[in-house]
Amino acid sequence: MIELLKAIVLGIVQGITEWLPISSTGHMILVNELMPLTVLADAAANKEFVDMFMVVIQFGSILAVLLLYFHKLNPFSPRKNAYEKRSTIDLWLKVIVAVVPAGIIGVLFDDLIDAYFYNPITVAAMLILYGVAFLIIENRHRRPSVTSFEKMSYKTALAIGVFQVLALIPGTSRSGATILGAVLLGCSRGIAAEFSFFLAVPVMFGASLLKLIKMKIAFSLATASVLIVGMVVAFIVSVFAIRFLMGYIRKHDFKAFGVYRIVLGILVLAYFFLLK
Repeated sequence: MIELLKAIVLGIVQGITEWLPISSTGHMILVNELMPLTVLADAAANKEFVDMFMVVIQFGSILAVLLLYFHKLNPFSPRKNAYEKRSTIDLWLKVIVAVVPAGIIGVLFDDLIDAYFYNPITVAAMLILYGVAFLIIENRHRRPSVTSFEKMSYKTALAIGVFQVLALIPGTSRSGATILGAVLLGCSRGIAAEFSFFLAVPVMFGASLLKLIKMKIAFSLATASVLIVGMVVAFIVSVFAIRFLMGYIRKHDFKAFGVYRIVLGILVLAYFFLLK
């Protein structure tokens, strides 16, 4: 029962932080550090399950995107005319192009990244670094040139995909890296955020599938229950988080998220260097 409650907490954290540019993986690592998920008695098997849980729980967040943007992402919708259907297919092709860099690097170096970068110090450093980057970029006050997906070129989509590679390092934030990159490349905040959401679908699905394939332990009722509860909670919370972010950026910039990242990064460093 306690582990299910922990899964609920982790699901809430995942649902909120996946879409806000503040690093979901970073927050999940930190929460699990303070409140360890212990589903299996064997330490090695439990670590393998937790590592898988941290990634596969994102599947719930993917479903939230598909629910909220089903019409926009569906090229076969009977409510769309021929031009709109072509535009939707074009959008998906841009998403596929943008996914390629992170897909290649992720498959080749997944184990290496897990071994060397999944730790609180890396998370703290990346939180601070990209927090500063958000503040610098938002202070430039440049007028966006890409205000619709039709205006986004394939070259720009690929460049955003390169920025997404940076998010393989925990604490960076996948949405943070792609939004930051898209804004740097001239996209409006709304287009940057939505393209980041759409990129998450194949990236997070692929990452979840890869973790499940690599997992050597068999599912039990306990492990399956914890994973399902986490995914369901992440799905529900993600729906509200996405709606909040899209409403927020219509009136505000990303500076508040930059400040939050810096403050959290400093607190994490203080905790692990001074208190632990």
